[in-house]
Amino acid sequence: MRLSRYFLPLLKETPADATIASHRFMLRAGMVKQDSAGIYIWLPLGHKVLKKIEQIVREEQNRAGAVEMLMPTIQSANHWKETGRYDAYGPEMLRIKDRGDRELLYGPTNEDMITDMFRSFVRSYKDLPQCLYHIQWKFRDERRPRFGVMRGREFLMKDAYSFDIDADSAKQAYYRQFMAYLNTFARLGLKAVPMRADTGPIGGDLSHEFLILAETGESEVFCHKDLVDMAAPGEVADDALEATFKERTALYARTDEMHVPEDFAKVPDDKQLSARGIEVGHIFYFGDKYSAPMKAQVTGADGKNVNIQMGSYGVGVSRLVGGIIEASHDENGIIWPKSVAPFGAGIINLKLGNEEVDAACEGIYAKLSKAGIDPLYDDKNDRGGQKFARMDLIGLPYQIVVGPRGLKNGIVEVKTRATGKRQEMSPQAAINFITAEYESEA
Repeated sequence: MRLSRYFLPLLKETPADATIASHRFMLRAGMVKQDSAGIYIWLPLGHKVLKKIEQIVREEQNRAGAVEMLMPTIQSANHWKETGRYDAYGPEMLRIKDRGDRELLYGPTNEDMITDMFRSFVRSYKDLPQCLYHIQWKFRDERRPRFGVMRGREFLMKDAYSFDIDADSAKQAYYRQFMAYLNTFARLGLKAVPMRADTGPIGGDLSHEFLILAETGESEVFCHKDLVDMAAPGEVADDALEATFKERTALYARTDEMHVPEDFAKVPDDKQLSARGIEVGHIFYFGDKYSAPMKAQVTGADGKNVNIQMGSYGVGVSRLVGGIIEASHDENGIIWPKSVAPFGAGIINLKLGNEEVDAACEGIYAKLSKAGIDPLYDDKNDRGGQKFARMDLIGLPYQIVVGPRGLKNGIVEVKTRATGKRQEMSPQAAINFITAEYESEA
């Protein structure tokens, strides 16, 4: 993409209400524009990152055996009344009526709807297990929406729902999603700590939330250092799911807003980690909380009807955009992990109109594009300082700086955004270097 043809409305000044890094940089980098309280327009740069995160989440759900579908944003209130959640959910739910005076709501989650759908089609244990998911916009009417996309009212969420014949099978589905979440966050360049959590309005007695460590996190995290440094589990065989889950949850990890938990002292001093964390995922096993009141049953092998055992698994896709920035930025702007960067590299033309410089930039642009790097070519007629600041702000992993002085010696400068390291090399060597860096992570 050529910057001269791209819609990238940068802000020079930070809006007064943007108090955390992700909100500041998303506004300044032209990723989003607030339309009303807690509701944002996703501009091209932000939308591109959002779709990359969504695709990684999708791939890991598919790899875990979940099947994608799509449910509507507007739900019938009848499903929620049947489970008893319509009145219990509280003022965060946006309740509406259509012209026929039918009660509807803008879905904050989908347990009730999908349970109704599932009971309409599944009658036998032979059709289980199943795990269905969708990636859909949700709405929760936060009392005080703030921090940009980190606590907005409208947000993009992946929510999956598992259906099993008994508790043991349902817990296997829970363990499988647990592994999928660790793999997902690792691919996003994040270290996510799984914490035993309250089940809240979703219900059930088994739940974990996943927090990424960031100074601006809303939760205080106390955990064993080894838990943060564990590598992603990758593919885990079905017969090893429970053991791997227990290994991953055996080390100490919890949140506490008021004080240091007393049992944190049991962790060896050199292994204690106290930090701030941002919740980016939450998973639940809640048995028949929804299937029992909705009479979602199947006939078992013994011919008797039993309630379906269920779990639900949420990832805040749009929240992750902000979470990644909170975990990866400096004073100059965003530092994107390569897996979700809106463009693979930025090309900076320091002398637009210079025949040699223009030709070198065009050549680099064409070759990086052919290699699948998806470069952003800054071909605008601005001062060099503006171009450097712009590239640092939007956080592309690599910058190739092309100017007449360097080209006289046959070199360009390559800057690695994450480390600030600068290297001089030939244009072809720069292309080879960046291509190799991406291939090493493929």
